[in-house]
Amino acid sequence: RRNKACCLPSRLSASVGAHLRRRSRLARHLSLKDEYGEPWTKVHYPAVQAAFQMDEEHADKTWKTLHDAIQEIHKQNASGLSFEELYRNAYNMVLHKFGDKLYNGLVETITLHLRAVAAEVAQANDEELLQSLKEKWDKHRRSVIMIRDILMYMDRTYVVAQKQMPVYDRGLLIFRDEVCRNPQIKERLLATLLDLIHRERSGEMIERGLIKNLTAMLVELSREVYQRDFEQPFLQATANFYTSESNEYISQNSASDYMRKAELRLTEESDRVAHYLDASTDSKLKEVAERELIARHMRTLAEMQHSGIVTMLENERVADLTRAYDLFKRIKTPTDGLGMIRDIMATYVKSLGIRLVADEELGKQPVAYVQQLLDLRHKYARVIDQAFSGDKQFYNSLNQAFEHFVNQNQRSAEYISLFVDEHMRKGVRTTSDEEVDSLLDKVVMLFRYLQEKDLFEKYYKQHLAKRLLGGRSASDDHEGMMIRKLKQECGYQFTSKLEGMFLDMKMSLDTQVSFRDDMGGSSKVDGVELAINVLTTGFWPTQSASSCALPTQIVRCCEVFKAHYLKQHSGRRLSWQTNMGTADLKATFGGRKHEINVSTFQMCVLLLFNTADVLRYSDIAEATQIPVTDLKRALQSLACGKFRILTKEPKGRDVDESDSFHFNAAFTSKQHKFKVGTVSAQRESEAEKAETRQKVDEDRKPQIEAAIVRIMKSRKSMEHNALIAEVTSQLLARFTVGPNVIKKRIESLIEREFLERDKNNMRMYNYLA
Repeated sequence: RRNKACCLPSRLSASVGAHLRRRSRLARHLSLKDEYGEPWTKVHYPAVQAAFQMDEEHADKTWKTLHDAIQEIHKQNASGLSFEELYRNAYNMVLHKFGDKLYNGLVETITLHLRAVAAEVAQANDEELLQSLKEKWDKHRRSVIMIRDILMYMDRTYVVAQKQMPVYDRGLLIFRDEVCRNPQIKERLLATLLDLIHRERSGEMIERGLIKNLTAMLVELSREVYQRDFEQPFLQATANFYTSESNEYISQNSASDYMRKAELRLTEESDRVAHYLDASTDSKLKEVAERELIARHMRTLAEMQHSGIVTMLENERVADLTRAYDLFKRIKTPTDGLGMIRDIMATYVKSLGIRLVADEELGKQPVAYVQQLLDLRHKYARVIDQAFSGDKQFYNSLNQAFEHFVNQNQRSAEYISLFVDEHMRKGVRTTSDEEVDSLLDKVVMLFRYLQEKDLFEKYYKQHLAKRLLGGRSASDDHEGMMIRKLKQECGYQFTSKLEGMFLDMKMSLDTQVSFRDDMGGSSKVDGVELAINVLTTGFWPTQSASSCALPTQIVRCCEVFKAHYLKQHSGRRLSWQTNMGTADLKATFGGRKHEINVSTFQMCVLLLFNTADVLRYSDIAEATQIPVTDLKRALQSLACGKFRILTKEPKGRDVDESDSFHFNAAFTSKQHKFKVGTVSAQRESEAEKAETRQKVDEDRKPQIEAAIVRIMKSRKSMEHNALIAEVTSQLLARFTVGPNVIKKRIESLIEREFLERDKNNMRMYNYLA
């Protein structure tokens, strides 16, 4: 105390005094009953003489005092002890080189005490074991904290110098060895903890707080104790439990029911960690539970008949698919869980698509064919968004599946173009621009799957030409919207000709005005009103075989316009595309007059019946010189369509070369004006398809050669296989090309001296500037 003179040597007195003041403050702090129970009592004691030297006998007496105090602390009877006296005794022993006696005596005292404690705990029955151990642990921990405070000087000097374990840590270590790992306690403790957890997993209520206190005890004793004495056996017991339960449950339930059970179990395990296990166990417990509940049964669940992933996809069971996605994504090795779902989805969608494109009846209906493709993709895109969180890898798998089967049908490019043509002709069935934009986005998505995008361009150009020239396009805004989407997808070069077609239509309006002015304010030539569209060669599709013998009065109109146009644009050459034109005819049927809009070919056929009531097919073909396919299509529309201006013998839907045709004087229609059109969305015949393919192949040649020259110009020299691979890669955005085709174009460039073979290696090519 401050009012007592300290008779220690002066060089130590200040230091000791500081310790005592700090310990006095600490003693007041330690007097809190909720921390240690009874408060320390300050007892007056005689001062140590300045000339004092501690000998062996005095050291034994001092240790006896400390030993008795430690035993009282263990008995929770610290109220009669003086902290200052005990602290100074310990201080003096260390100061006078009796640190070994103090430290070893402490270890022995705690050890003997804990052996007695272990014997008491071992006598407890199984139901009382955990509570008894918890109480003994709490008392021991409080006692060691008090002892540590008394021996703090030894901790700071002797323990550090001799590299011994600090008092508190040593106390925990002894408790571990003498109590927790006592042969009569260790196995019972583990078995009791595991049994309680097993009972909880089986649905019973247990005292979670008690387990929490004991696992916290093991953690404080050391991570190694917690992991070795509890965590490892606990994880093994968990694996055994879920191995047995999952095997039984999966054999008796559907995939959906099993996954609901697994999801519940995983949630329970996370909750278990939060309530009474150490946080470090969380990841390990998850790994064990996920392995036993999911990883071992993934393939079985995914492929389970009548309830697996395929069934969920068929019935769009979004909730079950979402659960499968959440569970399977936990598994990365040895098999990627999400990869398994993706593969099953892709395989299933691929099988549906292959069946769709192989359907012969559907193959005869281009619009229905494309609509089914759109519906199929929309269905599984919706599943990916709702069940698989819009996972991009799932979209990649879906796109790869579609690309596989869409390109198995060689008519896919044509049919997609016909689908757009159908909607653009009649107007997209929705009204708002947003809905139109959505439909065209879906079409462009299908277009993206095509490997021969240039083939689609060829067909789209043909169909767009017919819409523009026939005035059948419902909206220029919608046409422009589609072209912008194609440009965004493939670049300016892909849509430059389509945009040129629109430009020609605008220029043709100016030309029509100029022709009318030149004709004195009227476009009539010999009573025939003439409207001309001047088309730029290269922008528009041309069919050289589609010419026909025009009626005399129409030939006269053409000559007049040609003279006018060439007078303004000298040096240009005009060629009439009769397959693209239309005509308005005035007709009388038994006194009933009508105005009929027909194609140029239909006009040529109908004008023949001004001089004859019956004509054979051969007579019509000879008089008009219309190509066979176009002629049959025109006659079919006139004799077998909605407006039967002609009748056919024999009757039937198809036109044969042996048929004869009659003017139908009994024809009636409620409409004064009507239009006779060809069958909408008519697919190409085999001959037309072959012709289109030939044109596409011809158009590809300069593109292939341009790619070869670009590559060789930058590389200067290149090996054959490397050049083939690079050319294929560059052209892939527009079409796929085989190595043999590229090889032929290389040979052509060698002949024209753009390239040469290396003299020392025939498989190397050199660029010639």
